[in-house]
Formats: sequence, C-alpha cells, structure tokens
Amino acid sequence: MRNLSLIKKILFVSIFICATAFSSFAKTLSNGKKAEGTQAPTTPPRSKHVIVIDAGHQRYQNIEMEPNGPDSSVMKAKVSSGTKGVSTGISEYELNLQVALYLKEELLNRSYEVVMIRETNDINISNVERAIIANKAAADAFIRIHADSSENSSASGVMTICQTPQNPYNSEWYLESRRLSECVLDYVVAETGATRRMIWETDTMTGINWTTVPTTILEMGFMSNPEEDKKMATEEYRKQIAVGIANAIDAYLSILKEIKVVK
Repeated sequence: MRNLSLIKKILFVSIFICATAFSSFAKTLSNGKKAEGTQAPTTPPRSKHVIVIDAGHQRYQNIEMEPNGPDSSVMKAKVSSGTKGVSTGISEYELNLQVALYLKEELLNRSYEVVMIRETNDINISNVERAIIANKAAADAFIRIHADSSENSSASGVMTICQTPQNPYNSEWYLESRRLSECVLDYVVAETGATRRMIWETDTMTGINWTTVPTTILEMGFMSNPEEDKKMATEEYRKQIAVGIANAIDAYLSILKEIKVVK
C-alpha cells in the first residue's frame, strides 16, 4: 500500500511539472517571442539623413588655445564672439543663431534629422568640440553658419569654405566637402540674389580640420556692408538664406545618390 501511495505521489508531481512547463511554453508562443537564437535588433536602421547645424561663435569668446588639427602643433583660440553689424549693431553670433533656427525648422519640415550645436547664445563650445559633435552624429552634412566682415565697406556677397585636397588631417573628405560647398553657394545665391563670391579652400580652419564628415562654412554676407547688414537683419532675408541652404542639401544628397548608383 505504501508503494502504491508513493507511486501516486510521483505521478501527481510529474503531471504538475509537465502542465506548468506546457503553460509557460504556451504563454511564450502567445506573446510572440522569437525562438532561441534570434534577437530583435537593438539599434534600428537609420531612416533619415542627419544634418548638423553650427551657428558660428557665441556670446563670449574663449581665448584658451586648442590644436588647429589632430596632433597639430599650431594652436588657435577655442572660439571668438565674431563681428558686429555696422548699421544694425547686431552681433554675428545672434545673426548666425537666428538663421540656424530657421534652417532647423525648414529641414525638419523636409523630414531630415537635425542636430544643433547650440540653440542659445550663452554657451561655451570650442571649434574642436563642435566638430566632434558632428563626427559623433555621423552627419550627412555639417553646415557651419557665419557672416563676414571687411575693412572695405563695399565688399558684399556669399562665400563658402572647405579644406584643400592636400589637407593633412582629412583630405579624404575633400571631394564631398567641395560638392557640399558648391551646392550651398549656388543655392543660397539663387534664393537670395546675393553676389556669388567663391569657394575658399583652406586648411587653417580648426572647425574643418577636426571633422570626419562632409563640412562647409557659409559666409552669408558682410556685416561691414551697411546695406547687406540691414538686409541680413530682416526675417525675410534670413529665411531665404535658410531655404537656400535646405535646397542645397537636397541637391547635394541627390548628387551623392546618383554617384553611388553609377558606381
């Protein structure tokens, strides 16, 4: 009798364990979990182009020094506060930020992902740090917005800047940066009617030398020119500049896409 009772207990425990296991298995299936050995990707694929916008300068300059390029012995100030409008008295860092914010809005409306280096004037970010932010974002285009100044008050117009083909730090990015600079120059001029100046190729810019993404600096006009300074102070003209840059980014990415298709 004792043996029979023991057998019954063993059978009962076995049935209970099987039932519990089956219930757990059924719950796993109903929750749609994948079979062992397969996992959902933790990082979804990138579906949008990333544009990083740097509104040049800031309210207070930082005269501490930083290398002009990786491992460079040439040292330059971390960041300056820029120039000022001869007619309006507007500081360049203010103008740059307003255009950058208009550009951000325009790009978001076109379904780009936008990273802003700054959205306030009271900040302290060096040129090297700005480049590193763009690098970490793996920017499809890094747009650095500035305004120009000259002792010649009649100087006017738009210019873009990129590195040279012989840049000792990032010459492999020259072609894409040059294409981006061409597009920004052409489309901003087309949208604003401003004078087309040139693309300046130079290896003196810290904020270019540290980048590992396509980069251009836009000099959108002369704040030392009384008429151009007044024009850049208007909301209409600032928005035209922003639309011109956005159109340029569209065109630049289309060119890259065509090149990849040909390859």
